[in-house]
Amino acid sequence: MSKTLILLFHPDLSGSRANVALAGTALRLPGVEVIDLHALYPDGRIDADQEVARLLSADRIVLQFPIQWYSTPPLLKAWQDAVLTRMYYINYETEGRLLEGTPLLVAATAGNVPEAYAPDGANKFTMAELLRPLEATAHRCGLPWQAPFVLFRANKLDDIALHGAAKSYAGLLKDWRKATEPQEDFRRFLVEAWG
Repeated sequence: MSKTLILLFHPDLSGSRANVALAGTALRLPGVEVIDLHALYPDGRIDADQEVARLLSADRIVLQFPIQWYSTPPLLKAWQDAVLTRMYYINYETEGRLLEGTPLLVAATAGNVPEAYAPDGANKFTMAELLRPLEATAHRCGLPWQAPFVLFRANKLDDIALHGAAKSYAGLLKDWRKATEPQEDFRRFLVEAWG
């Protein structure tokens, strides 16, 4: 069975109804693994060996996090520095090359309304513009970029709206799996040939 790996970067998951709902619904799907990185690395010390192995075992990767001050949580940046730097600048032939072709999806939550993320909105920039550094990272690493899943008003949704959002997220993950499965066969060939 193919695997969708969701790396969850939330500094206070117990205080986030939205991220808990999204991750919980996704976890009920076959072939989905959710890793709470803040629970795993509360001191910020990332085990790069474990994270590289985790990435190389995945057929699809999701980075799930709340938008905080127009950026990702600090642990996500630290994870990129520790893991992706190793894979693509230090061990490219034995690690980075093997990850290339693995599709990447960003699942982000934001507290404000969609209209706030517009050139004339309160935040001045679109969500696509704010996520551009992650898109550039995906491009640099050879990870096909998917249109992000963004849940707005995340901390203001009632139970019905939150359930609907989680259901939409699960549907997106199911459709994404179906759309990317042909690429998995080629990636497995690369891992076997180079690994």
